[in-house]
Amino acid sequence: MMRRFFISCLFFALSLPVLADVALNPNHPQKYVVVKGDTLWDISGVFLKYPWHWPDIWQANPQVDNPHLIYPGDVLTLVYRDGKPMLELSRGPTGYKMSPEVRELALEKAIPTIPLDAISPFLSRPSVVAADVLENAPYVVSSADERLISGAGDKVYVRYVDPAEGEHYSVFRGGEEYRDPETNEILGYEAIYAGDAWLSAIAEISTAELRETTREVVIGDRLLPVVEENEFEMSFYPKTPDMPLYGRIISVYDGVSQIGQYQIVVLNRGEREQVEVGHVVSIYKAGETIKDIVSPERNDVVTLPEDYAGVAMVFKTFDKVSYAIVMKAIRAIHVGDSLRSAE
Repeated sequence: MMRRFFISCLFFALSLPVLADVALNPNHPQKYVVVKGDTLWDISGVFLKYPWHWPDIWQANPQVDNPHLIYPGDVLTLVYRDGKPMLELSRGPTGYKMSPEVRELALEKAIPTIPLDAISPFLSRPSVVAADVLENAPYVVSSADERLISGAGDKVYVRYVDPAEGEHYSVFRGGEEYRDPETNEILGYEAIYAGDAWLSAIAEISTAELRETTREVVIGDRLLPVVEENEFEMSFYPKTPDMPLYGRIISVYDGVSQIGQYQIVVLNRGEREQVEVGHVVSIYKAGETIKDIVSPERNDVVTLPEDYAGVAMVFKTFDKVSYAIVMKAIRAIHVGDSLRSAE
């Protein structure tokens, strides 16, 4: 799984086109040595005004094995070809040979695109479901020892398990209704994660052990099969949407009132609108509607222009909504703020 992920993190073929008007960071260095803890987004920002324009300047030396990975110790050099800026990769000391066997081992893992700890809980769990998904899922019908609340280490009894779905499940309960603020359409429902359960006996009433919980598990909670690590989407890289994209932030994970860097937001656009993993969007703070106290007309109100607030990258898509991680916030971001394709 990690190999798949990291292969996608540096992602770019050698023949990608270069834009003549790519905007460089005014304070860019000529060379940069990759260090442990770097992300591709951070390194892109060292050289570029807009980190998601990395494909426009990426170039790897033909003699470099697997140029789609960048490791700590690698050297990136800014050069110009036909007047256009490009970045070249020189491979650093990523391996060594052991004797008496000739065996090369990677000393460091390739760098990720964005901070993994911020998005990893969202990759294998459904999180957004249609109304009928939870309604038709197996559910906790009782707990051992007649407890009202169960947690890690406890047993629960589950009804309507499908043996074909395997033994590993996540426990959810229905949460927020996601509704489009413009059309009032119901886009889906939040599935609030409560824990993971493994079936120890499958029958008409199955027995499950709770091995990990983040909140209490109660009667009526629903179980959905866990997606194996090699099955969910791991291939993503920052890119500008191919067509104009407009939408709004309709929710934020953990329900905070002000959204900042690395927080997860829900967008009211999804696969139906051709939103893809890796799409980068600019966020704009909604203009405040105020009373014009100068106007001679009583109760005259005006709406102030939107203000640029930051940028986010989509990392998981559903049919009608998407999850994005805020990569930059120059002012507080709120639910209801608008978004559009990044430049």
